[in-house]
Amino acid sequence: MQLARSALASFRPNYLLANRQLSVVATLGTRLASSSTSPRSAIVTGAAEGIGRAIALRLAEDGFNVCVNDLERKSSMAEDVVKEIKSMGRNAVASFGDVSKRSDVEALVKASVKELGPLNVMVANAGIAQVKAGMEMTDEEMRRMCDVNIFGVVNCTVASANQFIEQGNGGKIINAASIVSFKPFLNLPIYSASKAAVRSLTHSFAMELAHHKITVNAYAPGVVKSSMWELIDEGMSKLNGLPKWENFKNTENLIALGRTSVPTDVSKVVSFLSSPDSDYMTGQTIIVDGGMIFS
Repeated sequence: MQLARSALASFRPNYLLANRQLSVVATLGTRLASSSTSPRSAIVTGAAEGIGRAIALRLAEDGFNVCVNDLERKSSMAEDVVKEIKSMGRNAVASFGDVSKRSDVEALVKASVKELGPLNVMVANAGIAQVKAGMEMTDEEMRRMCDVNIFGVVNCTVASANQFIEQGNGGKIINAASIVSFKPFLNLPIYSASKAAVRSLTHSFAMELAHHKITVNAYAPGVVKSSMWELIDEGMSKLNGLPKWENFKNTENLIALGRTSVPTDVSKVVSFLSSPDSDYMTGQTIIVDGGMIFS
């Protein structure tokens, strides 16, 4: 009898573990079946490289069909992202245009819906930066920064929100902010201001669109190894004479986790904001910087 009890005791943990594993498999199967029968679609702007590319690929992994947007001059890289997404078994299309132009963004949304079906998520990722003292920036430089980083977000919000309202099922708008929207960096004055504006717009549109069941959130990356930070590093090097990438490396001392980030660090946060797990969040800006800025 004692032997039987001992055998039963050792069997129970294995039995329960097997049951849990079967439950996980069943849940995963249900999610996969749901995504295959009811495909979702997302637009990612500035998706030919860097953070945008990582976001597009991660959303494809999550079951989204993806419209890859960028400028015409980056068409080759954008098409490569489309090919990679299709190799994952999802559908994808490239659509080129300048987010600072409302007509281009409206055409982008129409192209996405035509090719991929109803829109579920808009990721307003496109942005530009310039390292220069505020006292030295020209009118043209400042206007271009604001046109892309501020009005680009407005254009993406308005165009996607109109589509979501027409569809009648709500939607998710996700904007690219930055840690400089919380604390400006030296020699990035207009960029910092433009990203602070993104945070404010995220708050305002979250209130305005809530009754349409549209959520509006943002992500705030830190120091990410990308073409944008290469440009920032080069600009800093001209000012302080340090070798290329030395300024980038020096930021590690400011990061609690002790390393700079890579685009996939950011894409994981956008994945969450694109998922049903974030349905009860709106108007929030999530910092993903390894511990530089604390909110």
